[in-house]
Amino acid sequence: MTSRPFSRHPLVQLTLVRIREFMREPEAVFWATMFPIMLSTGLGLAFSARPEPVIAVAAAPALADQLRTEPGLDVRPLAPDAARTALRNGEVALVVEASDAGGVTFLYDDTNPEGRSARAAADRAIQRAAGRVDPVKTTTQKVQEPGSRYIDFLIPGLIGVGIMSNGVWGLGFSIVDTRRRKLTKLLMATPMSKLDYLLSYVIWRVILLPVEVVIPIAFGALAFGVPMRGSWMAVGVLTLLGSMMFSSIGILVGSRVRTIEAISGIINIVIMPMWIVSGVFFSAQRFPEFIQPIIRVLPLTLLIDALRAVELRGAPLGDQWLQMAAMGAWLVATFVAGLALFRWR
Repeated sequence: MTSRPFSRHPLVQLTLVRIREFMREPEAVFWATMFPIMLSTGLGLAFSARPEPVIAVAAAPALADQLRTEPGLDVRPLAPDAARTALRNGEVALVVEASDAGGVTFLYDDTNPEGRSARAAADRAIQRAAGRVDPVKTTTQKVQEPGSRYIDFLIPGLIGVGIMSNGVWGLGFSIVDTRRRKLTKLLMATPMSKLDYLLSYVIWRVILLPVEVVIPIAFGALAFGVPMRGSWMAVGVLTLLGSMMFSSIGILVGSRVRTIEAISGIINIVIMPMWIVSGVFFSAQRFPEFIQPIIRVLPLTLLIDALRAVELRGAPLGDQWLQMAAMGAWLVATFVAGLALFRWR
């Protein structure tokens, strides 16, 4: 009896099927290649090389001239009732009124960052007008070095989000769609195992990984000068581990679900919290201290933190052993659970 050629092995054939399915879906190609570039362009232009923001404030006419000495304020002279209405409508971030005791009253929403900034700027202008002299002379030097800008912070986050979204959505949705169309019932009759079937999805994600990683890094470097201070090998190892981890999570979420509506809801429940809290668009340190231990062990946080350390700070791969160990634990736990829970029908 002759042995079966490697090219006819079920795992090889199933992986080729995954690749052909992807190439025949223009939407999937777009999300994997063009979407990161579009998002990087939009956010990069919005947050890089922009002038100091001007914040709208309302003030009594008698105070307006004093406030205009502060360059960061757009001062609108309004009567008290009109000023308070503008604050309620969100047209201004701060209202400055003269108090009965001869002082000044600031009205603003302390949960609004613009309101806090406007309050500080308005206070400086009024104190200067009253003759305040700073005891220490200060100067300001604005620095925009590659590595410290928002776009530098953003690119590793977008890489992590792309790997997560394509892994969880690409695998979870595809598995459920195949089950919904009863194709898995036909695959049961072929000489392959459940392990081969699920591994083919993981291998397909690994094959697609260079596109998801190289395109945003290269675009960030060419368009915005985002630095790569670490080694490409370290980035490759981290993203490979991250891709396998999120692929395993996608296998787990799609292991038993039967409908497109159900898998869409489950996937959103899994990935949306990480979109928000894992430090993609702003630092995760903004969240309360009591939730920080949970945020730090989330899969997306682990991947993004390691990527930023390598790409922006030039940290060696060995320094990321803790994040890599945690990602490995997520990978093994979710793949084993997905394999155990998976059902063909």
